[in-house]
Amino acid sequence: MAEINFTQVTEFILLGITDKQELKILLFMVFLSIYVFTVLGNLGLIIVIRTDLRLKTPMYFFLSHLAFVDFCYSSSITPKMLGNFLYEKNTISFNACAAQLGCSLAFMTAECLLLASMAYDRYVAICNPLFYMVLMSPKICILLVTVPYSYSFLVALFYVILTFRLSYCGSNIINHFYCDDMPLLRLSCSDTHSKQIWIFACAGIMFISSLLVVFVSYVYIISTILKMQSVEGRYKAFSTCGSHMVAVTIFYGTLIFMYLQPSSNHSRDTDKMASVFYTMIIPMLNPLIYSLRNKEVKDAVKRKASNSMQVIYVSFCK
Repeated sequence: MAEINFTQVTEFILLGITDKQELKILLFMVFLSIYVFTVLGNLGLIIVIRTDLRLKTPMYFFLSHLAFVDFCYSSSITPKMLGNFLYEKNTISFNACAAQLGCSLAFMTAECLLLASMAYDRYVAICNPLFYMVLMSPKICILLVTVPYSYSFLVALFYVILTFRLSYCGSNIINHFYCDDMPLLRLSCSDTHSKQIWIFACAGIMFISSLLVVFVSYVYIISTILKMQSVEGRYKAFSTCGSHMVAVTIFYGTLIFMYLQPSSNHSRDTDKMASVFYTMIIPMLNPLIYSLRNKEVKDAVKRKASNSMQVIYVSFCK
C-alpha cells in the first residue's frame, strides 16, 4: 500500500456555506441552536429508553442506537462547521480531514443500515407477532446492530485509505463545509477514475440493498394491515411503524435527491444545502419524530420529568 503523502498538502481550506460576513453570525446562531437541540434530543432519548423498564423491547433497542448514530454523525461535522463561522481562515489538517471523512461516512452508512434493521423488526412485529420474541431474540437484535456498525467502519476505513493515498499537489481549497469525498477527489492530481467507480459501486450496493429491505418489509406490513378486520387493530399497527416510515422517507428521500439527480442539475450550493439537511436537520428531526408520534416514548418522558420534579421538590424542601 502506498504511504500517505504529508509533504505536498498538509492542510485543507474549507470554503464553508457562505463567504458573506453579514450572514455568518446569523447562520452560526441557527446551526448552534440546531446542534444543541440535536444533542439534547438524541442523548435524552437514549437515557429515557435505557432507564425506562417499559421500553425494554427490540424496537426501542434499535431506536436508542439510531439516536446514538445521529448524535455521533452530527458531532463529527457540526462543531468544526460552527467554528469556521467565527474564524477568518477555515483550515483543517490533513489527519483531521481524514478522520472527519471516515466518521461521517461510517455514521451515515450505519444509519442507513439501522433503518433497514428497524424495518425488519416492524415486519416481524406486525406480520409474525406470535414468533416475535423468537425471531427478535436478544442475540438477533445484537447481531442486527453489530453488523451495521462493523460494515460501516470497514467501508469508511476503505474509503479513507483510497482517498488519502491519492496525491494532493495543487489547490487545497475544498468547496464545502466539511471534508466530503467527492470535493476531495476534485482536488487530487492523481487518476481518480477507479476510486469513483469504487465509490458508486459500494454506495450503490449498500443503498439499494438497505432500501430493498425497507421496501419489501413495508410491502408485507401494509398488506398485512389491510387484511386486518379491526379498525382499531389497523390503527395500532400503523401507529407502531408510523414514526419509522416518516424517518425512512426523509432520510432516503434526501439521499435520492442528492445522488440520483442528473449531473446537469448539480450545483455546489444545492449539494451544500442537501448536505446540511442530512448531516444536521435529520439528526435533529429523528428524536422529535419518535417522541411526538410515539405514545410510549411520550409517556416515558413524562414519567422522567415527573420523577425529576419530585426529586427537586424533595431536595428543596430539605
